[in-house]
Amino acid sequence: MRSEPAVTLHTVCGLEELSGHGASGVSHVLSLLDPGTPEPEAFAAYGAHARTTLRFHDCLGPAEGLVPPEPDDVAAILAFGRQLDGAGHLLVHCHYGLSRSTAALLMLFAQAEPEVPAETLVARLHALREPAWPNARMIGFADAQLGREGQLSEAVRRLHALQLRVRPHLAELLRGLGRGAEVDAAEA
Repeated sequence: MRSEPAVTLHTVCGLEELSGHGASGVSHVLSLLDPGTPEPEAFAAYGAHARTTLRFHDCLGPAEGLVPPEPDDVAAILAFGRQLDGAGHLLVHCHYGLSRSTAALLMLFAQAEPEVPAETLVARLHALREPAWPNARMIGFADAQLGREGQLSEAVRRLHALQLRVRPHLAELLRGLGRGAEVDAAEA
């Protein structure tokens, strides 16, 4: 059993926050961007780092004009995670640093520490990024690919329920964004 997490220094953020991390010694970056979004200029101020960029929308399924996350995207995130050796500083970002990026970091935690309960990993993620709302579609794919038998999805559903208690206004906002299934699951 591992005594400490394999990924020991990590940051989750949104596009607007990227420039604030240029001098923090980031060694690995996972960028989760909407299709058509240009590469963030903030990376020019970063030192040498390994970066993987994936492009899909923060949605729960296909809809006109949206490219949803698919199992191949989750497989690519997990492949990125297998390249990490535990040293250095991992930064995961999406547009706002709340959904795609938090889902990705949670699945990297789960992959690196298969013996750690999902609730513990979600608590760690929540402590790192308090307003986290991991994308349930991505987590469902990760659950299957990591053999977690729905445990990650259930822990994320409980986090979503907590977020709705703390921020009840999110329910209407998320429903308006086509994320009503997450709200319904959290309220059940």
